[in-house]
Amino acid sequence: MHKLTQYLGALLLGCVLNGAVADPIDINSADAKVLADTMIGVGPAKADAIVAYRKENGPFKSVDDLALIKGIGEATLDKNRTKLTVAAPAK
Repeated sequence: MHKLTQYLGALLLGCVLNGAVADPIDINSADAKVLADTMIGVGPAKADAIVAYRKENGPFKSVDDLALIKGIGEATLDKNRTKLTVAAPAK
């Protein structure tokens, strides 16, 4: 039983360290640093492109809208889908 407890503790710690338990980030409010730090396959240049696109075209309606940005395709979206969200607009 002790080994099982150790295993479950290590598994939980691994999930926390990998961000599996973290709340998703809102792509309409996150800055480029947060986007680059959070998203797999998105570095500073693509993160800047996300912010620039948002400033020029308004808020994203869904996470899938990130595919409108050059260099972000389905594979990148699939790797990051659980890490991202689009919050409801403030009323």
